[in-house]
Amino acid sequence: MYHLKRKLIDEITDFIFLEDPLEKADAIFIPGDARPEHTEEAARLYGQGYAPLLVPSGRFAKTAGSFQGVKVGADKYGDDFSCEADFLEKVLLDQGVPQSAILKEDQATYTLENAEKTRALLEDRGYVMGRDIKKAIVCCKAHHARRCYLYYGMVFPEISLMIHPVVVDGIGRTSWYGTESGRELVLGEQSRIGQQLLMMEGRISWD
Repeated sequence: MYHLKRKLIDEITDFIFLEDPLEKADAIFIPGDARPEHTEEAARLYGQGYAPLLVPSGRFAKTAGSFQGVKVGADKYGDDFSCEADFLEKVLLDQGVPQSAILKEDQATYTLENAEKTRALLEDRGYVMGRDIKKAIVCCKAHHARRCYLYYGMVFPEISLMIHPVVVDGIGRTSWYGTESGRELVLGEQSRIGQQLLMMEGRISWD
């Protein structure tokens, strides 16, 4: 039996689980998912006045090829949705967010596209980054925080991003390494970040 040093566990934890202090922003970005927790939290932040605009983004997971249905929350929000963004929009509306505060992006199929297509939609609607959108909160699952920071930061270099994580299924900073499912998700995130950066060779400036 091998023993993993606590220092290494802490270093993995600090790399994956990001969280920024919150302040008022111009928008809340919501990467796609088929469960509601991070979107419910985004609605709560809206209700507390943190931002006037929410942008849920997502069609379906590229690896799935189609929307496979709601994973969590179907009993509360229903299951008749054609894409992730439709589901997340329903969550926001049911949580009291007015339609006028929601700008839905429904074509993205992975995290980088969530960021890219969110920016394209905002610009299509006349928003200028760095002027109309200076600060944004990214509301995401806790173990997805580093990847969201990576991609939204790459796509929105002009604005200040605040990562606001939501612990899902008990997979957080202090618990992820205690279960096989937690280790699989977190170490999978760490692996995907490296693999995806390598796949983007030629599209990234490293200076």
